[in-house]
Amino acid sequence: MKEDIVAYGRTLKGLLIENGASEVGFAHLSGSQYVSGISILLRIPAEVVRSIYDGPNIAYFDQYHILNAQLDKLANLGARYIQETGFNALPMTTDRVKEYGNYMTELPHKTVATLAGLGWIGKSALLVTPTYGSAIRLTTILTDMPLEYGTPVKESACGNCTRCESACPGMAISGKRWNVTMQRDEFFDVIKCRAKARQLSKERMNKAITLCGKCIEVCPYTQKYIGH
Repeated sequence: MKEDIVAYGRTLKGLLIENGASEVGFAHLSGSQYVSGISILLRIPAEVVRSIYDGPNIAYFDQYHILNAQLDKLANLGARYIQETGFNALPMTTDRVKEYGNYMTELPHKTVATLAGLGWIGKSALLVTPTYGSAIRLTTILTDMPLEYGTPVKESACGNCTRCESACPGMAISGKRWNVTMQRDEFFDVIKCRAKARQLSKERMNKAITLCGKCIEVCPYTQKYIGH
């Protein structure tokens, strides 16, 4: 059985990476009908990240939707492999994930990513990874396939860095460091973020969308990735 679990994970991860995923991680989900969460990460191209130093633009807008479509394809691809192997799988594609309340989702993609050990929640409330910073998009597959799980990340590695807090045009970032016991609203104001991002998107692109990206671009881990 142990050999099967290892083989499932290697084959699934290899399939997703071969088809464009930047990173893949496996999370154990306790208290769920699905025991495993598969976190799929796509990097935002470095040249697009560099372009948002002064705010959102059409290149970033277009890439945002391109990556979302690619993630949906990867989630569906992984789910098909799992189902063909004899297990159940639910790809958490953009048409399936629904917001409720204060712009929350039932199981955020970034929560699964932290449980899989891919990164931590930054002061900006985004996932931060050692390799790509927060210049990423995420999706998830839920499944009852047993896998070799990563080590969950339970606290922030942002330290005393204040770059995203200082750069946030909406003043939505409190500067508090995340840990696994905290709720998003304890350290980040999503209403302020959303209002300012929509204002900037309207001014810069004439688009009614919540898109800013400044906290992504200034993160030291992102800066390392894009070569600054």
